[in-house]
Amino acid sequence: MTIRLPDEKGNFSDYRLSGRIIPSARLPADAARIVFSAAHVVADPFAAGEPSGQAAIDWKATMAFRRHLDDLGLGIAEAMDTAQRGMGLDWPGALELIRRTRAELPDALVFNGCGTDQLAPADARSLDDVRRAYFEQVEAIQKLGGRLIVMASRALAAVAASSDDYVKVYRDVLARCDRPVVLHWLGEMFDPALAGYWGADAFEPAMETALAVIAENAAKVDGIKISLLDKDKEIAMRRRLPAGVKMYTGDDFNYPELIAGDEQGHSHALLGIFDPLAPAAAYAVAKLGEGDGKAFRDTLDPTVPLARLIFRAPTQHYKTGVVFLAWLNGFQDHFVMLGGAQALRPLPYFVEAFKLADGCGLLRDPDLAIQRMRKLLALYGA
Repeated sequence: MTIRLPDEKGNFSDYRLSGRIIPSARLPADAARIVFSAAHVVADPFAAGEPSGQAAIDWKATMAFRRHLDDLGLGIAEAMDTAQRGMGLDWPGALELIRRTRAELPDALVFNGCGTDQLAPADARSLDDVRRAYFEQVEAIQKLGGRLIVMASRALAAVAASSDDYVKVYRDVLARCDRPVVLHWLGEMFDPALAGYWGADAFEPAMETALAVIAENAAKVDGIKISLLDKDKEIAMRRRLPAGVKMYTGDDFNYPELIAGDEQGHSHALLGIFDPLAPAAAYAVAKLGEGDGKAFRDTLDPTVPLARLIFRAPTQHYKTGVVFLAWLNGFQDHFVMLGGAQALRPLPYFVEAFKLADGCGLLRDPDLAIQRMRKLLALYGA
């Protein structure tokens, strides 16, 4: 199968598809690693509202994608930034998403984003404002029986005067949590409003504050996900976590090495890239559990160039690449996103994503993918 694709100068040439497709596999309950996919949402393309207004979600397609992840044995990190949380999806929409996933997949492994996004950073006047916002979401999600991922707070970053303020707020929030949570350290490359999180611009003092929060509240912390796109920082912190507290990699650039681990430990996974890479993640980690580390790396290593493209700067626009691949693979009937975010990447980005996804076996129906790529090219007048 071939398709004519343009380069960055608009010159067309034939591209022949590889024909490779990742083998199917389901992660067992006792998988070698805990693997969460941070799942996207599917927009309703027929909604009458403005793209910048209230999120309009195609709930049928959104839930079908979550069943796909659960069928692969993957956990679901719900209502996170991959779902355009705080970037098109507001708190009421996020809570409805959490409620629907809980109702539709009651036995699935699901942790849910819990933050302060109903409180605009400009409206936060004190730490108590931040506490109240966190408490509202903790209570609402736990009322549904949901587990929590305590997300980094833009409001807290705006009002905290010192690292001690982070320690105090997290102490009070974790005291309200009825089961151990996953903490979330999201770097400023994902969200510039989180610059200086944990009360420091440099990594080392910020890490010390995060470790202090974990040490003080270890019984309430299942693990921490860090998304800093720096494997050495993650490994340094991983080696200092208290016994029983997990590291969940959020490093969409270096995940094969971090999940594989070293002689001193390994990371579990909570990754936005494991939305489009879900079949590869399931197959690779299943092989790792069988003791076949080579098959694990042979499956995931070739996906890294695709991940690095999807998450290239400006990194916060990575959701566009995630949804593009979901459309190519038939998980939705259109390439429309909340807030019109499908327009946040240029055509050469999509062309390269198509090629890289094909090269590592992630186009599950190549004929469909070709048809849809041609539609996108036609939209651009190509």
